[in-house]
Amino acid sequence: MAKVVVVGGGWSGCAAAIAARKAGAEVLLLERTDQLLGTGLVGGIMRNNGRFTAAEEAIALGAGELFKACDSVARHVNVDFPGHKHATLYDVARIEPKVRGIVRDLGVDVRFETRVSDIEMEGKKITAVKGEDGEVFTGDVFVECTGTAGPQGNCLKYGNGCCMCILRCPTFGPRVSIAAKAGIKEMMGGSAVGTVGAMSGSCKLLKESLAPEIVEQLDSKGVAVIPIPEELRKKDALTFKACQQYALPDFAENVVLLDTGHAKLMTSFFPLEKLRKIPGFANARFEDPYSGGRGNSMRYLAISPRSNALKTEGVDNLFCGGEKTGPMVGHTEAIVTGTLAGHNAVRWALGMELLELPTSLAIGDIIAYVGEQVKKPEGLRKKYTFSGSVYFERMKQLGLYTTDVAAIRERVRKAGLEGIFDRPLVK
Repeated sequence: MAKVVVVGGGWSGCAAAIAARKAGAEVLLLERTDQLLGTGLVGGIMRNNGRFTAAEEAIALGAGELFKACDSVARHVNVDFPGHKHATLYDVARIEPKVRGIVRDLGVDVRFETRVSDIEMEGKKITAVKGEDGEVFTGDVFVECTGTAGPQGNCLKYGNGCCMCILRCPTFGPRVSIAAKAGIKEMMGGSAVGTVGAMSGSCKLLKESLAPEIVEQLDSKGVAVIPIPEELRKKDALTFKACQQYALPDFAENVVLLDTGHAKLMTSFFPLEKLRKIPGFANARFEDPYSGGRGNSMRYLAISPRSNALKTEGVDNLFCGGEKTGPMVGHTEAIVTGTLAGHNAVRWALGMELLELPTSLAIGDIIAYVGEQVKKPEGLRKKYTFSGSVYFERMKQLGLYTTDVAAIRERVRKAGLEGIFDRPLVK
């Protein structure tokens, strides 16, 4: 049986492990921390704008487990907030155990607190990855889903310091790039103003620290929009954000909150002293990152060159998912790239032709489009997501965006790919 080793247990790593296991491989998932999902532990937004289309494409393709998991723990559905329609807000406290159960029930071997720090190679082929304690994990093919945030030094160098975020580098050690260990020159994303990397796009407030009327609004509607007094507005707030789909005036002129269990504050950071001067926020407290009054995690600092089959260029048996594939933002984007990477890892191990999703599908189009854009300096300074900014506009122009589930399923059927990720490759 083919053995696939997935490094990194965020959304993309879980998706890769699920896809590889369903394809018939033996799968080992190595996670640096004590929980799965990474930033998914504090994210909470699904199905907004074009992410609805991508989620339904993935379900029709046979990769619906993680989307259905989010639906099952949703706090609110069909939520509209500035620039966004029909969002689902999942409960960040309930999602990780749900996903952990899915992964383990499929028979994936999950190892927590296992930080991969080195690799072993023969020529251009990885033969094993090594934990920092010296344990060696061999495999036929590897999928890297280590993300592009951290380590602490990068947050200090390019951001406002270590913000004590959900990635918890001080506790579990920094991210290590498998591609870089294999000698691959990776790319660094940036911003339109020329800075390197980008800050994560939102913070989390302890909901109970807010005024009762704000809490009631969040509990009942899922969203609260509170005007910021003009003298307290951060004029440059939108230039830092990784999530350019939220770089709209509404998010600079208002406190936009979403109910994900925490109160999700849609800004990279907000000085606490100023935040507490806004009516209803006198007792506000940050939950993630704890230093959300000053900064946030820095991302897009280690993007791998890859094909549209998500095979990392320069290594024979390495695939990549999530932010390693390019400056794509979001859980949905991580899930769909992780799924394709995990599936293709099994195809590679079996000597089969790799699968490239057609551009008639939004998932296939974003993978191909971002793959071309990152070859240009200006392309690396942009962010791409199904939910807004550059790529959502492209989706609409190409006629790829729709909330018609039947039409999405027909699109997948016409491509001849209905249920492709549900079919075992190992006979």
